Parts: sequence; C-alpha cells; structure tokens
Amino acid sequence: MRYLLSLLFCLLAGVAHAAPVGKAYMSIIIDDLGQSSERDSRTLALPGPVTMAIMPDTPHATDFARQAHKAGRTVILHMPMDPATGPYAWHPDIAIEELARRLDAALAKVPYAAGLNNHMGSRMTAQREPMAWLMGELQRRHLFFVDSRTSAATVAAAEAQAVGLAHVSRDVFLDDVRTPEAIAGQLRLGVEQARKQGSAVLIGHPYPQTLDVLAREIPRLRAQGIELVSLRQMIAERGNQAMPGHGHKGRYTHARQLANP
Repeated sequence: MRYLLSLLFCLLAGVAHAAPVGKAYMSIIIDDLGQSSERDSRTLALPGPVTMAIMPDTPHATDFARQAHKAGRTVILHMPMDPATGPYAWHPDIAIEELARRLDAALAKVPYAAGLNNHMGSRMTAQREPMAWLMGELQRRHLFFVDSRTSAATVAAAEAQAVGLAHVSRDVFLDDVRTPEAIAGQLRLGVEQARKQGSAVLIGHPYPQTLDVLAREIPRLRAQGIELVSLRQMIAERGNQAMPGHGHKGRYTHARQLANP
C-alpha cells in the first residue's frame, strides 16, 4: 500500500510539473507618442517591454525617443500616412523621391527607431507600388515593419512578406472606445487571441484610461498564461507568417482578394 501511494504521488507530481502544451505571447505598442511629456512619461513607466511608437511631427519626438531608448524600450517610428496630414505624411499622389525624402526626415526626428508602423494610412497602405518600395527600403536599412491594419484593404504586410522583411500585423486595437470597461474588454480579447493562435499584437494610445488599465493589468498577464514580449521576439515567434485573421495558411490576403478568390 505504501508503495502504491508513493507511486501515485510521483505520478501526480509529474502532472503538476509538466510543461505547458503551448505558450501564449503578447506584444503591446503605444502609438502617437511625442505629443505630451506627461503622457509619454506615464507610458514609459508601464511595466514590461511595451513598444514606444513616436510620431515625427510632435514637439517631444526626438527627446522622448532618446529617453525611451536609454530606458531599454523598443522605439519605432509612427509614420503618418494618408489620410494623415503634415510635412512627413505619405499620400498616394506623391512621387517615390518625395516619399523617400519624407521617410529620411521622419527617421531623423525619431532616433533609435528599430522599425516603423503606420499612423492612419487606410488609403496609403492599400497602394501596392509605394508599399513595395517601403518594404525594400526598410530591408536595406535593417528596420522591421508593423502593419497597424487601419484598413482591410492593406497590402503592406503582404509586400513585407514578399521580400522577406521582418514584420508583424496588429491583431487588436485597445481603445477605439475610450472607456476603462471597453479597454479592459479589448485586452481580454487580446488574451483570448494569444491563447487561440499562440500570439497577439495589441495597439493602444496614451489615453489616461488606456494607461490606467494597462498599468493594472499587465502585471496580471503571466497568471493568465500570457508572456509579454518585445516586438523583435514577437517577429521571431511569428516568423513572418500571417495570422488566421490576416490571411490563409500563413499568406496575407486583403478585402479585394477575399471578394475575388
């Protein structure tokens, strides 16, 4: 009897310490940074490897990029694209030479940028030729790309995939509805997505409600089986493959392709 009890204890202990079947990863990006020192500082104080997406046409862009880099955070350029406006914004009727000049100027304003994601861009990211040029240029500069997916018609990630550029696509927007309850609900959706597909990329903004929810909930992610990781680790985890919500069998599709299979 003692032997049987001992054997049962060993079996139960083995089950208790067995490795999980699969890990669930999450990355969080905060857009629109560089506008407010107070909100920038609150974002930088969030726990974990939260990515700082800094707009070039903001008063604190350069200083905050340096501050975030010094703090060990990943900095990316939050590049304005049509329908966004301003001196750096990309529009479909602009020649590649001018797009290149604006990209150079924007990167100069956001030092230490490891990559780029689009600010707005619902029209611009649907333009295949400039998106193909951008992905080749980012490849040349050893920068990665994040498709914010502001439109179902985006071809940006597909063009990144075509040239083998390191990239990921956004899965969940946190704060389209700017209430703590809605933001917490979107974060729960991100957790569910991460568990279902192995990873989730979330994008939010430095709204007080968003920062309050994230400051409270990020330390609780691990207890929910979620590991918060840097964008570089997320890119490595996904291996440039499209998630089910972005395409089919790892390849990207968009609205027109889905309508005409």
